Amino acid sequence: MSPGADGCVHLDRLAPADPDPSGAGCEECLRMGDTWVHLRLCLTCGHVGCCDDSKNRHATKHYRALGHPVIRSFQPGESWTWCYIDEVMG
Repeated sequence: MSPGADGCVHLDRLAPADPDPSGAGCEECLRMGDTWVHLRLCLTCGHVGCCDDSKNRHATKHYRALGHPVIRSFQPGESWTWCYIDEVMG
């Protein structure tokens, strides 16, 4: 994502490079023994959470709890990003 190109102005909140993922799956679902549909990586801290198609929606809950606005897909072959605040995909 680049400032202005996609409408997201929250790039100053991101780690300089993709942070190390916190795990190979959704942290909270793994602790609960639950499942997920797709995974998302927080580009501020590396938290791995499940998508909004998953019943627990841990990636969005992480954003709401900590205010980390930008995620990217953590699915093989996908590289899109999403800003929760500006609601733009990059």
